[in-house]
Amino acid sequence: QVQLVESGGGLVQAGGSLRLSCATSGRTYGMGWFRQPPGEEREFVAAITWSGFSTYYADSVKGRFTISNAKNTVYLQMNSLKLEDTAVYYCAARHRPGDPRTRYSYNYWGQGTQVTVSS
Repeated sequence: QVQLVESGGGLVQAGGSLRLSCATSGRTYGMGWFRQPPGEEREFVAAITWSGFSTYYADSVKGRFTISNAKNTVYLQMNSLKLEDTAVYYCAARHRPGDPRTRYSYNYWGQGTQVTVSS
């Protein structure tokens, strides 16, 4: 069993930055960030293998968001935030290879952290 604890969400103005953190209780194959805007489905944001060798991004965040990891923590640096980035952000962990962009590849989920971007 892997436990995930997210932190770093909050309220920020459009164009600003936030960094999300996700502390894990154990090693996994890979980690990902997903988000769920109000009234919408949960969607892929970014993913990274445990080694950090491979990273993946949704087109909507490419060039603005950066995923990284160090020790047992995965980070999501979010720059140039837009109103449409407002969502609950979830950290997730997976134990085996698979499509890192689909939520069904992940075995464990954090509790979520709210990110609100204001105009």
